Amino acid sequence: MGLEEIVPAIFLIAVLILVLPEFLRSNSKSKLFFKNSLIWIIIIASVLIVYNFVA
Repeated sequence: MGLEEIVPAIFLIAVLILVLPEFLRSNSKSKLFFKNSLIWIIIIASVLIVYNFVA
């Protein structure tokens, strides 16, 4: 695993650490939390699929 893979991974983990507390606080109701989580899973899966086809 080279530096070109480690730096983006660290960046994504840092963004997750910054965003996750507010995401959990704003989605205190379980129905809303699962709805928003599903939306994020779809977005991330779409980005990964596009990335795999392009790269």
